[in-house]
Amino acid sequence: MVVVKKVSASKILDSRKEETILVKIKTNVGIFSASSPNGKSKGKFEAKSYKKNLESDIKALNDFSDYFSKEIIESFADLRRIEDITDRNIGANTLFALESAILKALAKEQKKQVWELIKKSNLKRLPRLVGNVVGGGKHSSNGRKPDFQEFELIPKTKSVKEAYEKNKKIKKDVENLLRERDKKFSSEKNDENAWRTTLTDKEVLDILIKTKIPIGLDIAASSFYKRKKYNYKNPLFKRTSQEQLMYLSNLIKNYGLVYVEDAFGEEEFESFASLLKKFPDCLIVGDDLTTTNVKRLQKAIENKSINAIIIKPNQIGSLLKVQEVVELAKKNNIQTIFSHRSGETDETILADLAFGFQADFFKCGTEGDARVEKIKRLIEIEKSL
Repeated sequence: MVVVKKVSASKILDSRKEETILVKIKTNVGIFSASSPNGKSKGKFEAKSYKKNLESDIKALNDFSDYFSKEIIESFADLRRIEDITDRNIGANTLFALESAILKALAKEQKKQVWELIKKSNLKRLPRLVGNVVGGGKHSSNGRKPDFQEFELIPKTKSVKEAYEKNKKIKKDVENLLRERDKKFSSEKNDENAWRTTLTDKEVLDILIKTKIPIGLDIAASSFYKRKKYNYKNPLFKRTSQEQLMYLSNLIKNYGLVYVEDAFGEEEFESFASLLKKFPDCLIVGDDLTTTNVKRLQKAIENKSINAIIIKPNQIGSLLKVQEVVELAKKNNIQTIFSHRSGETDETILADLAFGFQADFFKCGTEGDARVEKIKRLIEIEKSL
């Protein structure tokens, strides 16, 4: 059993040099810590990162420290006791970091890996990597850029390590192709360590199709959906929902896309459904649409809007609610994609959660220390099997 004797929190900087939270706990089996990432492109239905602000959450944890010592944690399900204490007093980032630190303590006490606290079967399937290689949208700084937020490669390989090495190599090849096509290309990277370019969405896809690797898109359509129109800037164009459907349909057909995330605005359940009906074999993925939220996922299921969902634990905070979302998704044959955020930390527990919950995909970029550490952790898990 684990007894939490003391809880404290402090500020650290994420990969974008913005403040986020680090939670440290003192227990009967040692001292453990965990941090939370920050998202830049956020869905409006995400849980608040902090109750009021980062400072207020730090104070709240300090105030609650004595309460935790009365609770005994013996299993993943016992996180409910922690949530009962903190109920509505801290935000999602803080709760995620706190519960992550507690799972690390429990794993140490039980001489297990964190993922073993979650996994209920003998399945040994590792998630398939989704690697962001070219970026646009909110993840890239101002100036001419693609409207779509991420252009991803999704290699199909026998191992995580092989997929990681392949994505790294292809990303280097893409750098050379961008230099040939984009006169302003300077090998700069964006928030997620993807290549920045001034090319249009189609011009980037023209390059990626040459790699012969399955291609995915995170369109992040909510970020440019205003007044019932999709407002493209490169080139300037306004599309209605029906025109957006036609445009994306052509892209899926012409480029053989296997993955399309947030194709429409975060309330456009019917538009998502229309795209899925046309392309049932393509992953039509909800992120801003669903925000790791059971009620949002249930609505997407009722509308037949998606066949895949992004899981970002700090979108909801509670790992018990993450479990609910995963179980509901699996029950309805919706594939799960555990994902990083644009503002990352060196925290690696995402890999354990992805494997423990038997995710279908692991979306964690291709470069950058904070991202590579998570992929390396997944490779470690693979080796341990």
